[in-house]
Amino acid sequence: MDLAHAHVVVAGLGVSGRAALGVLTGRGARVVTVDARAEDADARDAAAFVAAGGLDGVDLVVASPGWAPANPLLSAALALGVPVWSEVELAWQVRVERDGGRGPAPWLAVTGTNGKTTTVGMLESILRAGGENALAVGNVGTPVVLAATDPDLDVLAVELSSFQLHFTHSMAAEAAAVLNIAPDHLDWHGSLEGYTADKARIFERAEVACVYNAADPVTERLVRDADVQDGAVAIGFTLATPRVGQVGLVEDVLVDRGFAELRHTHAVELATCADLAHLGGPDGEVPPHVRADALAAAALALAHGVAPAAIRDGLRSYAPGAHRLQTVAHSGDVTWVDDSKATNGHAAAAALAAFAPGSVVWIAGGLAKGATFDDLVASRRDRLRAVVLIGVDQAPLRDALGRHAPEVPVVVIDPGDTGTVMTRAVDEARRLATAAAGPVTVLLAPACASMDQFASYAERGDSFAAAARALASSVG
Repeated sequence: MDLAHAHVVVAGLGVSGRAALGVLTGRGARVVTVDARAEDADARDAAAFVAAGGLDGVDLVVASPGWAPANPLLSAALALGVPVWSEVELAWQVRVERDGGRGPAPWLAVTGTNGKTTTVGMLESILRAGGENALAVGNVGTPVVLAATDPDLDVLAVELSSFQLHFTHSMAAEAAAVLNIAPDHLDWHGSLEGYTADKARIFERAEVACVYNAADPVTERLVRDADVQDGAVAIGFTLATPRVGQVGLVEDVLVDRGFAELRHTHAVELATCADLAHLGGPDGEVPPHVRADALAAAALALAHGVAPAAIRDGLRSYAPGAHRLQTVAHSGDVTWVDDSKATNGHAAAAALAAFAPGSVVWIAGGLAKGATFDDLVASRRDRLRAVVLIGVDQAPLRDALGRHAPEVPVVVIDPGDTGTVMTRAVDEARRLATAAAGPVTVLLAPACASMDQFASYAERGDSFAAAARALASSVG
């Protein structure tokens, strides 16, 4: 589409919407912005815009990721035959040549229910260790459309949510990975099948490699069903000894049998678990999901042509972001750990698995997003010493605990006073943690979204950390 003079509607003025607006106007498009929040002075009210026939003559709608396909404006656009693009699709369409006429920067794309941010962060670190001017972009970080129009960047490590992928139609990643699939955002997608189908879009037209989780049969099926470019290969990652066509672990060594020249008879060392030691939990052990993320990042980097030594150096230098199994305070035998980024059951299960049986006072709850938690509680009940429930949507977790862990004490925090919810939760957690002898971890791994009581998972984590530090300081 020739965007010069095109009539474009940008739906939603969040970070990605404003980035899209800037790029579109820079290309000469005539842009109208709409938003669900009528009070936004820069945008027209979406419902009023549709009712007034605002879509007449529109050439394109660019939808922010928070806008579900069932939104009346998007539904009306599709019914009229108006193309709807994500900001990611717009980014792919407006990519610019790298300096020196080397063509647009290739994309190494990552999706999955959990682990995306860690994986693209590791990937960025590996690529930079290999001498590339790389940047982690997308779902968390710089909007893709801004990075795609930066000629200085050599390669992009792109984190993509299912929301972003839904209206992405033509992206062809150099290599792409689906880390795992578990029920999430079912209220947005309508079903697990719809959610999975949107995740699968990341593999379409892949050029070099499709990376999948050998422990998750769904991700392998998505690779088998994908329409990729000739020559693209499937590469599995596993925490076991890898077969040909996989990267994995031999004792404590990360190895490659997917890209190595002699992969049928030999494995190439990439790094060791000691290179990940700085990512260990309070007990010093590197959690399994962190090792899995490192293997996925290594596979994507190898697909781009990075040398094994850069994988080792990149993993050593990778510094994780906040709110990911981050120890924030100590008080006697109690350790306070912030994993507010665990916004669904799959992520919370991975967080709980990092701790010893019977050692966790679990702070959980928030917006369930249509999810149920029976599998989570049934699989991790052995870790629980007690549970503190926050949030306004407490019934799904409370009911799952009653069915699968009736012996575990549960304290419910009244959601009425949002401003004090985390302080009250931390106070109750300390009482439960000190009720019996021995080391205890108070773990914030909510398994739910945060927007019922906090602006973001980051604000929720910050609130937990502040309350935990204040309590630890007061008791010495």
